[in-house]
Amino acid sequence: MIPQLRTEFNANFTSHAYARLQALLAQRCSGPVQFRVAETPIFVPRQLLDAMADRGAVMAHQLIANCEYLSDARRAIPSGFDVAGQTAHPHFLTADFALIRTSSGELVPRLVEIQAFPSVFAYQLELCSAYRETFSLPSSLGVFLGGLDENSYWELLRQTILGRHQPENVVLTEVDPLHQKTFPDFELTRRRLGIAVVDISSLEPEGNKLHYRDATGRRIPIHRIYNRAIADELITRNIKLPFDLSQPWDVEWAGHPNWYFLISKHSIPFLSESGGFPEVPPACFVHEFLSGQGQEFLSSRGVDLPPSESSAEYANLLLKPLFSFAGKGIEFSPTRARLEAIAPEDRKNYILQQRMHFEPTIETPFGLTQAEIRILYLWPDGGELTPAISLVRLGRGKMMGVDHNKNQEWVGGSAAFYV
Repeated sequence: MIPQLRTEFNANFTSHAYARLQALLAQRCSGPVQFRVAETPIFVPRQLLDAMADRGAVMAHQLIANCEYLSDARRAIPSGFDVAGQTAHPHFLTADFALIRTSSGELVPRLVEIQAFPSVFAYQLELCSAYRETFSLPSSLGVFLGGLDENSYWELLRQTILGRHQPENVVLTEVDPLHQKTFPDFELTRRRLGIAVVDISSLEPEGNKLHYRDATGRRIPIHRIYNRAIADELITRNIKLPFDLSQPWDVEWAGHPNWYFLISKHSIPFLSESGGFPEVPPACFVHEFLSGQGQEFLSSRGVDLPPSESSAEYANLLLKPLFSFAGKGIEFSPTRARLEAIAPEDRKNYILQQRMHFEPTIETPFGLTQAEIRILYLWPDGGELTPAISLVRLGRGKMMGVDHNKNQEWVGGSAAFYV
C-alpha cells in the first residue's frame, strides 16, 4: 500500500532470503513454524493502523459498559463454562479488519471480528524482527502501536500476564500445547517470562487451589493462569478437566475465560445495530432473520437480499457460528433452506453478516493479494486498554486464515510495518 516500499521489496526478494527467514524463525522458536509464513510483510501508513486501533478500542469500551449487552451475551456461555471470578475487563483483545473499496473509490477498514482472547504476542514480535533482519528493512519502519517500543512492549505483556505474581506461580495453559500450531508463541513466552507451559487437563486440584508439576515432578501452586485453552476445543474433543471450571478456585486468570464469550461474534449484531460504527458490517442473529426484524434491518442497511423463498440463496451474507476459532464453521452464500435447517433452539448461536469483498492491495509475483489486519491489545490489571502491535494474514481465497490458503505462495501469516 506504500508503492515505493513494495516495489523495492519485490525487486530485492529472493527465494534464498525466504529460506533464511524460515530458518531464523525455526531457530528462535525451537522448531519449524507449523503454519505458513508469508514471503512478505506489508507496508502501510501509520494513520491507517492507528484508526483501526482506535475504533477497536472504542467498540470494546462500549460493549463492556453496556450492562444489557453483557447480560444477553452471558446467556450464550455454555453450561459448565461460566467461570467464577470474572475480571472487570478482559486482559487481551483482538480486532480484525478487512480493507474494502467504497463506491467512491476510497480504501477503508471494515470489522471482521472482535474477540477478547490472547493472540500470538510473543511470536508476532519475533516475526517482525525476523522480517527486518532477513530483508534488511529500514530501522525507520515501525511495528509497535500505542506509543510502545520493544522494552515497554515486553513490560506491558509481562504486567498483563504475571500481574503481581512470581513467574513460578503463573502458567500458560492450553489443550495439548506441544502439538498446537501456536506452540512457537508459547515457547517464546515461556523463555521470556519464565512461566511454565502446561496442558490444562494436567492441573491438579486440592481444596480450592490448583497446582501443576514442573519438569522435575515438583508440585507447585498456581496463583495466576494465562489461559490459551479455547472452550470450542474442550467441547469438541470432549475433554474432561480434573477440576470444575465453574467453581470459585483461588486463582487469578490472565484472560478470564468468560470474556471469550462476552466479546466475540456475539457482539457484531449489537455493534451494527447501535448505528455508531460505520466500519461494522450489518449483522443479525439467525433467529431474528427468520422470525424477527433481522431481514428488514439488513435490507435497511443496504444489504441486497432476494425474496424470502425456500430456494433463496443469500449471496451477500455469511453464516457464522458464534463461538468458533480460525474461521471454522463459516459458510458463504447460505440458502434459506440451510438457515431453516438449524434447530430453532440453536439459531441464537449463529449470526448472518454482510459479506465483505476484500480489496486486493498487496502486489506480489502471483498477482494482487488481500490483507486482513488484526490489532492486538493488552489491558493489564489497573492499567488501560492499549493497542500493542498488529498481525496480518495474506490470502487470495475466500477465507483469510492460514489454514484456508494452502498450496499457494506469498500468502499466510505476516506483519505490518508502518511509515
